[in-house]
Amino acid sequence: MKAPVRWLKPLPLRPRDTVHVVAPAGPFDRPGFEVGLGVISERYSPIYRPDIFSAHRYLAGDDTRRTEELSRALLDGDARAIFCARGGYGSARLLPDLPLADATSSLFVGFSDLTSVHGAMQRLGRVSIHGPVLTQLGRQPAEVRDYLFRLLESPEAPPPLTGTATYVPGMAEGHLVGGNLSVLSRLIGTPYMPPLDGAVLLLEDVTERPYRLDRMWTHLRLAGVFSHVRGIVLGDFTSCEEKDAGYSSADVLRDLAREAGLPCAAGFPMGHGDINYPVALGTQVRLDADAARLTFLEGAVRA
Repeated sequence: MKAPVRWLKPLPLRPRDTVHVVAPAGPFDRPGFEVGLGVISERYSPIYRPDIFSAHRYLAGDDTRRTEELSRALLDGDARAIFCARGGYGSARLLPDLPLADATSSLFVGFSDLTSVHGAMQRLGRVSIHGPVLTQLGRQPAEVRDYLFRLLESPEAPPPLTGTATYVPGMAEGHLVGGNLSVLSRLIGTPYMPPLDGAVLLLEDVTERPYRLDRMWTHLRLAGVFSHVRGIVLGDFTSCEEKDAGYSSADVLRDLAREAGLPCAAGFPMGHGDINYPVALGTQVRLDADAARLTFLEGAVRA
């Protein structure tokens, strides 16, 4: 669970650089994909396989298709970034067969189910971007798109992000890891859990009822996760309410955070909500839970 001594950062992207578009998880809405593709096409030169629109049950094609697609993107030294079409489910199925150790330093961009790929990359000391997938990117406001391009292209630390609530006061510094709570909890006991020692942990989720959030959080606690990390950043927990309940998902998460006893702030604009700001996993951050403020101490790319 120890963090790598040195994190690997790629070179900055430049306008018209080649970038891959992949679908390692679930099938997706084509009109929404086309809008997101248009956003990155204004800046870069995206390429993708014709069979990216495949569907097999709840997956964007079978495991062989998706593994070959992502492997090609990871090994392409002429490309600067990899954008994911959608989350959903299926990325973890590919992990044993991906050439992650031999991958180029292209920036991998995605969230939700792609948390499994992020975890595997952080395990190898690689920085990656927890940020919008293409089917979500087209719905993001201009300031989020600009923030993403800045993160991909500038070695400077991006502007801080602000949450809405303090659950446990205090300060914490460390490398940022995590992502989707449900997916991250499934990495426990595998070789793909990100390095936790001294980390600041990001969590978000969607359509998980409060008791399920409690169950997954408790899994993290029983596995010793909270004895390794220094602080907790909570993003959006979208559509996670119990109908007609006298409590909210925020009530449950607040109590769980207080039990953990680590600096924790909530309501950061990251995840499945209307606004999903990208953040660089593996980079150093400072959490001021009292001010519900997350400050980035470095950029995602090298100078």
